[in-house]
Amino acid sequence: MLETKVKAFLNHHAFSLASKKIVIGVSGGPDSLALLHFLLAEKEKQNMTLVVAHVDHMFRGQESYEDAMFVKDFCEQNAIPFEMTRVNVSEIMESTGKSSQIAAREVRYEFFLKIMEKYQYPFLALAHHGDDQMETMLMRVTRGSAGLARAGISFSRPFDRGTIFRPFLGLERADIEDYCHRHNLRPRIDPSNEKEIYSRNRFRKEVVPFLKKENPHVHEHFQRFSEELITDETFLQELTVQRMNTVMTKKEESKITIDIKRFLEVPLPLQRRGIQLILNYLYKEKPASLSAVHIDQVFFLIHHPQPSGQLDFPNGLKVSRSYHSLSFQFQPSTVESYHFEMTEPGMILLPDGREIKSEYVEGEIPATNSYTALFNASSLKWPIIIRSRKIGDRMTIKGMKGSKKLKAIFIDQKVPVQERNMWPVLTDKEGCIIWLPGLKKSSFEGIDYSAKQYILFTYQK
Repeated sequence: MLETKVKAFLNHHAFSLASKKIVIGVSGGPDSLALLHFLLAEKEKQNMTLVVAHVDHMFRGQESYEDAMFVKDFCEQNAIPFEMTRVNVSEIMESTGKSSQIAAREVRYEFFLKIMEKYQYPFLALAHHGDDQMETMLMRVTRGSAGLARAGISFSRPFDRGTIFRPFLGLERADIEDYCHRHNLRPRIDPSNEKEIYSRNRFRKEVVPFLKKENPHVHEHFQRFSEELITDETFLQELTVQRMNTVMTKKEESKITIDIKRFLEVPLPLQRRGIQLILNYLYKEKPASLSAVHIDQVFFLIHHPQPSGQLDFPNGLKVSRSYHSLSFQFQPSTVESYHFEMTEPGMILLPDGREIKSEYVEGEIPATNSYTALFNASSLKWPIIIRSRKIGDRMTIKGMKGSKKLKAIFIDQKVPVQERNMWPVLTDKEGCIIWLPGLKKSSFEGIDYSAKQYILFTYQK
């Protein structure tokens, strides 16, 4: 019987209903009505307090409004507080481009949260059951989902400052139908559940019945498989986070860069999860079209013999490889060429947030590195220009004869392609390149024993 199965399922998850304050999402259909009835039967014994939340998505006009009134009447008959809202989801779909399922789900959960906050009830009970679990897992595997998504629906999960739980996940649809029949419940039936335009309905009507013929208890195996996936995946993701922290060279809100050599030292199962972790971080709202195929494409890019390449992912995410660096970035830098003039020692802030500073130096000559450059103050031709590169740029290199193209320098130094247009180039007033910060110094740079005063330039990353 349903009652016995639900209590055993809750005990399995060490979840007690005692003294819980619960918001119940009720559509009026068989699943949610049975859940409401079950919790009502346990209310006094478990000292629970309940409130019902209903959302009319207005898809079916008067019919869906009657669903709301049915739930309201049921609650009034049983002295249960009832809260509802009506939202024209079709208008939201039109304005946002979201699918009916996604738009309706967002509206529901937003309202549920509102009611939880209003009553200060920390728990939300939803009526998903074992057949829903099977459908969800099959759909996601078919679609190519990866990681925790393949585990389907969790029994409980954090929801804002509260918790969602699903006491019916150990049941099958037949258990609920039997419960409604035994207790003379007359739920509302949504005709859209029969439409085969929805992929879930096709799985429900064609795939799940076939699996149940093979094994009447298949829903229990799917639930066990889901729970094993969740525990295994959670452990592996903890390991992945630890290893990926040693691999990432840059982490920003819309960009992550990893070192390919270090990444390939990570065990393969963690590599796949590492890519998934990056995608989960960057996508604030994961597109439905994103799948395991995209992770395969990343690996192809990593192992491709060419030193550079780019992938276009959904919603404008670019995955770019340049030598041993791999970047995931939304709206990669397309900053137009920049040009600054420094008429005297001071500081220039570059478009990427970095700085170039210059100052007079007298007395002891400071040691320099690739991020500092020293010039004879009397021979420097002001203003100093700080600009982005131009086609055909060449510079003389300290210690070498002749000149070399900046393009060749960038390639030799393995500067990522996406960073080259942002790299600062310093010239004197005649356009002669005197320094390529962090990469190369010109023949004009360095100690000049005839100098009475120096100008020191510093590039701060």
